[in-house]
Amino acid sequence: MRFSVRKLSTRRRHRFAGPLVLLLGLVLAGGVYAALAPSPATAEQDTAREVEAGRQLFEIGCASCHGLNAEGIETQRGGNFGPSLIGVGAAAVDFQVGTGRMPMAQTAPQAPRKKVAYDAEEIKQLAAFVASLGPGPAIPGDDYTDIDSASIEDVREGGEIFRTNCTACHNSVGAGGAMPNGKFAPDIRDVSPKHIAEAMITGPQQMPGFSDDIITPEEKRNVIAYVKTLKDSPSYGGLGGGSLGPVVDGVFAWFIGIGGLVVVAVWIGAHGTRVKKK
Repeated sequence: MRFSVRKLSTRRRHRFAGPLVLLLGLVLAGGVYAALAPSPATAEQDTAREVEAGRQLFEIGCASCHGLNAEGIETQRGGNFGPSLIGVGAAAVDFQVGTGRMPMAQTAPQAPRKKVAYDAEEIKQLAAFVASLGPGPAIPGDDYTDIDSASIEDVREGGEIFRTNCTACHNSVGAGGAMPNGKFAPDIRDVSPKHIAEAMITGPQQMPGFSDDIITPEEKRNVIAYVKTLKDSPSYGGLGGGSLGPVVDGVFAWFIGIGGLVVVAVWIGAHGTRVKKK
C-alpha cells in the first residue's frame, strides 16, 4: 500500500513588503529628526532679531536725544534737540554711526568725525532698527563702491561731476574747508567708498543729497574713484598749503611773504647806516 506524502510549503512574503518596511522606517526617522532638530532660521527671523537688538541699542545710546521711538525731541526753544529718524533709512545710520559722528560727544554746530563707538555688528543692528521705522535709502552695494572696475574714462567723468557739484565746499582736491556758522566741509580723501556713497545719497548735515535720479549709481562710483586718486596727486605748484584753497594761500602769502618783508624792513631801519647830522 503506497501512501503519498504531501510536502508542506511555507507562506511566501509579498514582493513589496521589504521596500514598504524600509519606506516606513525612513518616514519614522525623518519625523523624529524633524521633531527634535532645531528649525533653521529664516531671513525674516534673522531680520527680526537684528531689529530687536538694534532697538535695545537705540534705547540705551540714542533715545535720550532722538526719542524712544526715534520721533525726535524738541527743546523748549522750539528747535530739535535730536531730529526724527523715521524714514532716514539704513544708509544714514551706517554713515553717521560708522564714521563716529553719532553719538555726539557734545552739542555743536556740526558733528565731527571721531572714533567709532559701536562695532560692525551693532551698527548693522541699529541700521536695521531705524530702517524698520519707515522706508529710506538702503546701505549702498557694489554698484556704488566697486571703484576697481572704473576705467580711466570713468575716473575722468567722476572728476567732471566732482568739480561741478562738490568743489564749492570740499575744494578741488577734496581737502575740505571752512563754512559759515562754525560748520565745515570735511576732508574726504581718506573716507571709505561706502561712506562717501552714503553721504552722497543721504546728504548729512549741511550737505545736499544726490538721489540716483540726479547722479546715477555708476556716476557716484566714478566720483568716488576720482576722489581716491586725489590723495596721491602731486602738488605741481610746490608747497600746497594743505590744498585748502585760495583763502589759505592768501594767508600764507600775507604772513610769510609780506610779513617777512616787514621784518626785513624793520631790521634794516634799526641796524642800517645812520646819517650824521652836520
